[in-house]
Amino acid sequence: MKIGIDARFWNETGVGRYIRNLVTELQIIDQDNDYVLFVLSKDYEQVKFQISNLKFNIRTVDIHWHSIKEQKDFPSIITKENLDLMHFPYFSIPILYKRPYVVTIHDLILHHFPTGEATTLPKPVYFLKMGGYKYIISQAAKHAEKIIAVSQATKDEIVDHLHVKPSKIDVVYEGIDPLIKDHHKGTTFKEGSQRPKTEDQKYGKYFLHIGNVYPHKNAERLVDAFGKANVPDTRLIFVGKKDYFMSKLEQRVKKQELQDRILFTGFVTDEELAGLLKHSLATVVPSLMEGFGLPVIEAFAQNSLVIASDIPSLREVAKDAALFVDPFNIDDISAKMQTVASADPEEFESLRKKGLAIARGFSWEKMARETLKIYESSVSIRQSQ
Repeated sequence: MKIGIDARFWNETGVGRYIRNLVTELQIIDQDNDYVLFVLSKDYEQVKFQISNLKFNIRTVDIHWHSIKEQKDFPSIITKENLDLMHFPYFSIPILYKRPYVVTIHDLILHHFPTGEATTLPKPVYFLKMGGYKYIISQAAKHAEKIIAVSQATKDEIVDHLHVKPSKIDVVYEGIDPLIKDHHKGTTFKEGSQRPKTEDQKYGKYFLHIGNVYPHKNAERLVDAFGKANVPDTRLIFVGKKDYFMSKLEQRVKKQELQDRILFTGFVTDEELAGLLKHSLATVVPSLMEGFGLPVIEAFAQNSLVIASDIPSLREVAKDAALFVDPFNIDDISAKMQTVASADPEEFESLRKKGLAIARGFSWEKMARETLKIYESSVSIRQSQ
């Protein structure tokens, strides 16, 4: 087969991490098929450096997602490659592309939690853009050979909102990056060298929230819950790049005079994140909705206790290894944090062990192997028609 992958998101968070790991693993496990990666020119050298399989070819295409050029010019560029199958790892597809493709849908969060308050666009333009999003994602789902959903909860959402037959959707879980997954194995230091301070030595006792703080992440209620909790000498740390919503949350923290107890680290490396997870009292994931819930699995991999929202996607991945809370109930979140902060360190050891066992079942290699099977079945279905 000759397979195309839309890799324009290569250097983005979220979808970018998904694409980078998919390509990395496909290079190792697939020596039979040919691939064409469509990348932005600014990412070309970085992508080229990471490609070792000669069956992977790179094409530069300076067309941004959610743009008119994506709809107008991208279809003809892909068509010229005469692909057997195209993989769009994000819903933003050129709807005029008529050859076979699969699409990955990570979530339908924008159906429930629009981010209009952060836009600089006039309201009519923003609502027009949201209408475009809903039309494109519905067309992507309708015309794809197969849809890859990152959880059963997301599959259920797709069936419900996009009216797709369940048989068309395959659930393929994401994995954990090696630096996060393997960090618990420890680091070797030379004799006499100074060991860096661990996160508990730097911050004392702390709860951790990782990732963005978009409206569906429920971070404002988490701040309020932490402010109410009787957890002396304990901090709450937010890890994630600074943007409109993170800045807005910082203002909320200052207004409540909690800036000495609630910290914002900004972006951290995978290795730094692993250390923060490992030494936390608990990782708190109070989201109102998630497509997959990667922070839960990353926390489990570092033997971190998890306090998580009682929502379908997080129940699906965490099973019985987390402390679940009602995400709308500030008192419930506060009480769970208070319980963890005052508990004996060994009290929740059984949950940590369950979480670590769950994390071992998730890998990017497994994700890539299952995705490759979907490529093969999609082409077989088309050839038999």
